[in-house]
Amino acid sequence: MLPTRPAPSRSRRLRLSTVALVAGACVAGLVSAPAQAKEPSPGERELRQRLWGLVRAEGGPPGAIAVLRRGDDVRVVREGVAELGTDRSPQPTDHMRIASTAKAFTGAVALQLVDRGKLRLDDTIGKRLPALPAAWRRVTLRQLLQHTSGLPDYTTAPQFVRLLSEDPRRRFDSRRLLDFVAGEPLAFRPGSRYRYSNSDNIAVALMAEAVTGRPYEELLRTTVYRPLNLRDTSLPQGFRLPEPYLHGYEVAPQEPPEDVSTVLSASGVWASGGIVSTPKDLTSFIRAYASGRLISKETRRQQLKWVAGGSEPAGPGRNAAGLALFRYTTRCGVVYGHTGNFPGYTQLAAATADGSRSLTFSLTAQVNKENKPELLERVRDVQEDFVCDLLKR
Repeated sequence: MLPTRPAPSRSRRLRLSTVALVAGACVAGLVSAPAQAKEPSPGERELRQRLWGLVRAEGGPPGAIAVLRRGDDVRVVREGVAELGTDRSPQPTDHMRIASTAKAFTGAVALQLVDRGKLRLDDTIGKRLPALPAAWRRVTLRQLLQHTSGLPDYTTAPQFVRLLSEDPRRRFDSRRLLDFVAGEPLAFRPGSRYRYSNSDNIAVALMAEAVTGRPYEELLRTTVYRPLNLRDTSLPQGFRLPEPYLHGYEVAPQEPPEDVSTVLSASGVWASGGIVSTPKDLTSFIRAYASGRLISKETRRQQLKWVAGGSEPAGPGRNAAGLALFRYTTRCGVVYGHTGNFPGYTQLAAATADGSRSLTFSLTAQVNKENKPELLERVRDVQEDFVCDLLKR
């Protein structure tokens, strides 16, 4: 995770974060429950209470929204506000940073290229990206997608951290992010163990560009956005967000929440976590992606070969890692998906294996094992409750 600081006009420095994606006021008095079109069911009231508990928790998010879909039936459960100082509740059409959930989009692009014969899962960095360090040449696309590559994580590189700390809105050359760790050896023999690394998905996107001759952003549009009608999803380079958006906050004990929605440039995370989307679009994506609708049965079979490993932050239940997809085994059943977090945001998108039921779960504060470990465990418990509600008959 990127260390962060406020824009130059801010008077207070944000606390530095060290997690895997990018290295005063009483909140309860500033939030209000959204108006309901009809009396909620007992189950929905319980879910709202669980979300409300997170909003009221120390270090918790000012806003939270979950979208549960079973077939054509859509339920939206939300608490808090989309922006402090207003009474506007979070909406399914609000833009937000989806953080490492963007890695699933990278997988969607790469696995479709595998189906088209442009890439093979056993293609190596040495074959497709020969300009990268020779020490990495044996790493395969499969290992990159499953985080078993051993590539050092560029987001923890001292020079990258320094540059970002000096200017959080710095515009990086996204295609040169791996230069920050080009002098480092692999952390372990490729395929021998699991370690989540943001570098993996940068390399995957570069492979996709190398074999197609097309920018990764264009590949996203043609293979993911258009087929799934994702009209509010994009991969920006700058720090701005489209209106309307969920404002993301740094929430520290004994301090007023600080809006960090536009503190960081997305260019520094790119294919590893820079996508902006909405709960509505993310629902459409995860239903298609988790079900394998975008890829062939054979490629799907390869995707679902699991190894021990968790997403960052960990998702509900017991986690296992496939190819740009995680399996979450809860007390009520299994869903496939991905999580992510970024300054101001924590995300989960998951669906059943057939895509008929899905959940997106978005918080407007960053919660992970490094900055708020106890709150993360509480978030995971709440997420599991939502999964159980999703899967009940």
